Amino acid sequence: MDLEFEADKNENKDEAQEKDNKPKSSKKKNKRKKATNGVDDEKITVNEPIESDKKASEIRQEPYSLPGGFQWDTLTLDDPLVLKELYTLLNENYVEDDDSMFRFDYPPQFLKWSVALQPPGWRKEWHCGVRVTKSGRLVGFISAIPATLNIYKSSQKMVEINFLCVHKKLRLKRVAPVLIREITRRVNQTGIFQAVYTAGVVLPKPIGTCRSVPVKEINPPSWRLFHKASLAIGLCFLVCECSWSSMIQSMYFVAFFQYLSRFDLVPLFSEEEFRHWFLPQAGIVDTFVVEKNGELTDMVSFYTLPSTVMHHPVHRTLKAAYSFYNVSVGTQWVDLMGDALISAKNAGFDVFNALDLMENKEFLEPLKFGIGDGNLQYYLYNWRCPSIAPNKIGLVLQ
Repeated sequence: MDLEFEADKNENKDEAQEKDNKPKSSKKKNKRKKATNGVDDEKITVNEPIESDKKASEIRQEPYSLPGGFQWDTLTLDDPLVLKELYTLLNENYVEDDDSMFRFDYPPQFLKWSVALQPPGWRKEWHCGVRVTKSGRLVGFISAIPATLNIYKSSQKMVEINFLCVHKKLRLKRVAPVLIREITRRVNQTGIFQAVYTAGVVLPKPIGTCRSVPVKEINPPSWRLFHKASLAIGLCFLVCECSWSSMIQSMYFVAFFQYLSRFDLVPLFSEEEFRHWFLPQAGIVDTFVVEKNGELTDMVSFYTLPSTVMHHPVHRTLKAAYSFYNVSVGTQWVDLMGDALISAKNAGFDVFNALDLMENKEFLEPLKFGIGDGNLQYYLYNWRCPSIAPNKIGLVLQ
């Protein structure tokens, strides 16, 4: 099975919305069943693929056809010029808020970490681009990176799909659905038939929904990070670079996964992957640990993702920290994350964002996090399972 399923849903979105807007009797509305890939949500008790794996002979060998005037290009993202092209495409055309005030500004070094720095198992052909045939301009992109997830204790190899982006002027040319089909074809050719991805829009049907909860206020000309009375300094953080080898070799690496095992949707990092995602890199990811009596007991991590401030006469960039993976074993959540906020403020961040997943609700309200105005939907492709509550989701995608 491939992602044509989702592409077809996007294609018929307007038609579906029209039908949803038609008057319905309250009786029918109350009895209407919510469907997930053709299966009633109330009846989903299994945790399994929707369709079985395909044989190699059943997988399309030729790339899907693009609209006239466009061609496929597998991007070589360790080439600085190509990486700059991708940065420009995302910077000018990627995710922005509903009010068109902010747009994600993925810096090249962040893209190298999350896409191009070749996380274990990476494949060049999963950096899928679309160019204008005449000019060679990059106008579309989608990526996949390998991942192994535990879904209700069932381990499954899949890919994380990210950075689906099409130039604004081309969004009526049906390029996005073709990008989805093509990346799925390429992933299927490697023997992988499941995927995980997130989106701000609701499609049939998310397995879980998390709310984005920012610490803010933004008060031009100065931007406050958090409420001045909400934090307490109490812990001494050690940057992981100082004790990384001992962290990997110690029982803490095992304890990290024991902590994640509390949740129903979690990644299974290898030691190499753990090193890739959590070893601190300036301007990309920060990881701190708490050491007590010679033992590492807690961990905090957050990644850096600035946003472009649009249509403002003075301010151009909002430096934002995004909560990544945190573990609280020997320290109270409020103390642990309070110091994380102080560390972020001291590093020059303007805002600290978190999702209400895992055990984050333990500190969101006490630390005066704001009420987010957006939901992040989690989707599994070609996999069905019961819905997962936010506090049981242990997966963070950049």
